[in-house]
Amino acid sequence: MDTRAYAQQLVSLRRELHRIPEIGWSEFATTARVIGLLRGYGFEVLAGPKVIARDHTLGREPAIVAAGLAFARSRGVDEALLAEMEELTGCVGIWRTGRPGPVVAVRFDIDCVNVQESTDPSHPPSALGFASERPGLMHACGHDGHTAIGLTLSRWVAEHADELGGTIKFLFQPAEEGVRGAAAMAASGIVDDVDVFIGAHLAMMAATGEIVTAPHGFLCTTKLDLRFRGKPAHAGVEPQLGRNALAAACHAVTQLLGISRHGSGMTRINVGEMSAGEGRNVIPVNAELKLEVRGENAEINQYMVDQVSAIAEGVARSFGVAFEIEKMGEAVDLANDAALVDVIASVAGSVQSIGKVAAGANFGGSEDATILARRVQAHGGQAAYFVIGSTRPAGHHQSEFDIDEASLEIGFELFKGLLLRLAPGH
Repeated sequence: MDTRAYAQQLVSLRRELHRIPEIGWSEFATTARVIGLLRGYGFEVLAGPKVIARDHTLGREPAIVAAGLAFARSRGVDEALLAEMEELTGCVGIWRTGRPGPVVAVRFDIDCVNVQESTDPSHPPSALGFASERPGLMHACGHDGHTAIGLTLSRWVAEHADELGGTIKFLFQPAEEGVRGAAAMAASGIVDDVDVFIGAHLAMMAATGEIVTAPHGFLCTTKLDLRFRGKPAHAGVEPQLGRNALAAACHAVTQLLGISRHGSGMTRINVGEMSAGEGRNVIPVNAELKLEVRGENAEINQYMVDQVSAIAEGVARSFGVAFEIEKMGEAVDLANDAALVDVIASVAGSVQSIGKVAAGANFGGSEDATILARRVQAHGGQAAYFVIGSTRPAGHHQSEFDIDEASLEIGFELFKGLLLRLAPGH
């Protein structure tokens, strides 16, 4: 197969997916497209509860799921395929070579971000006609590129199966944003037999032609929704009979932002949303905070979670309101296995378009691929997550974000080389 065909598919698929961004747990059209291509290449494909443990889904809102199904139907997605998904997005493609070798898993995330894409004529997706067609939704983190790399790599596997051994699993994971999807995919057991796990991200701290083989600073994080439930009363006639959930939430915010930082490592907390109240002259009954904590390691992150719980309970008692806390997402820290880092560096050094191979750089955020990676490590396998540089005009999750499409082929060549090295057919 002419290598130009793979390069063309990378760009074509990335632009196709960029036009139809889907938020986490609603990626039915994207999942359908992935399943269709994988089965067309000859992969065994598992979807729905076979790869997503329903009881372990985080931050999955019924209204978002319903909207995603409606969008998929508007695009003509086959009803039999939607029935197979059982309202759960994401899928896994499996290629069994029939020859001895390890089980290698490669992971690609498929969801978008709640961002309105720029319409500036200098913004390449707008200038070239592949900008998001969905108001308020955008692939502003590069997941369209991740999925395009994964699908093109799967085509290469099908066309070069005689060069490979063992079993290769392609994990197309939903709901990475908000770190909500990996826990449910891991809980399905789909990676419990995996010997080697590989994940990667486009752009981040590196430019096109650069690779970071062992990024550090993967922060443990927990996403929480905190809800207060009070009692209504007339704000003028009998305010003393009410229990003010809004006031409780306000006090909670100030105390949450004042949590003492941990002396053993870095911590973060952010209250990103607050909603409360029912009417101007009614003592507010309902209030909700959407927040996140992060920590340098699991112990420090748990300290932050415990502090949130203590503050919520104390505020609820002082205002006479009820409260509940719901976990909406999570990610853990990760240390790449040294042997895999060496392999990544070696393969990267053989890719002509890669000019710089860096051992480490600060990732500085959270990624729920770490949950899948750590599950593989816990079962005796090896795992690594690396960065494929891509020069970008604006930061991730911004309306002007874009990736350098030249980085797609670099990522494809690197993953291809890793499969040949990790799962050789002879």
